[in-house]
Amino acid sequence: MGRWEPGARERLVMAAVDLFTEQGYDSTTVAQIAERAGVTKSTFFRHFTDKRELLVAGQETLSQLLAEGITEAPADATPLEAVAAGLERASDAMGPMNRDLGPRLKAAVAASTELQERDALKSVGLAAAMTSALVARGVPDPTAQLAAELGVLAFKRGYAEWAEGERDADDGLAPFTLAALAELRAASASLG
Repeated sequence: MGRWEPGARERLVMAAVDLFTEQGYDSTTVAQIAERAGVTKSTFFRHFTDKRELLVAGQETLSQLLAEGITEAPADATPLEAVAAGLERASDAMGPMNRDLGPRLKAAVAASTELQERDALKSVGLAAAMTSALVARGVPDPTAQLAAELGVLAFKRGYAEWAEGERDADDGLAPFTLAALAELRAASASLG
C-alpha cells in the first residue's frame, strides 16, 4: 500500500491495536506500527504525537458530537433525553471501521495497564463534555454529572454489544446505546 493513499490515520489505529494485542503495548514500536499500516514514521507523527495517543484517537470528535447532540436536543428535554440525543448523534457517526475496532481494542486495553489508564481518562473526558453541555442547558451540576456518567456507561455498554454482536447485521450503533441508556435508567429507578 502506498504511503500517500487515503486512510492512513485509520490504518495506523488498526495496526497499532493489532500489534498491541499480538505483542503487548510496551513491546510495540512506532516503527512497527507505521510498517504494519504501510506508511512512514513521519506519516505516523503527522497524525499522532506518540503511540499512547492512538487509544484516544477520535475522542475529541466523539466528545464534540455528544455535546452537540445534547445542545441541540429540544428545550423541554429532560437531562437523560438530552443525553440520549447526544448518544444518537455520536452513534450515527460510527461506521464499520469502528465496529471492527471494538473487539481488538478491548483485547489491547485488557493487556496493558497504561492503556487501561488512557481508557479511563477517555471516559472522564467524555463525561466532562456531556456535563458541560448539560450545565449550559441549565441542568444543575450534580444532575448533569450523574446524567453524563450514565451516558458514558450507556455508550460503552452499547458499543461493546454492537462491536461484539452478529457480524452479518448491518445495524447502526444508536439502537444499542439508546437501549443501554434505557436499561440504566430503569436500573437507577430501582435504587430507591
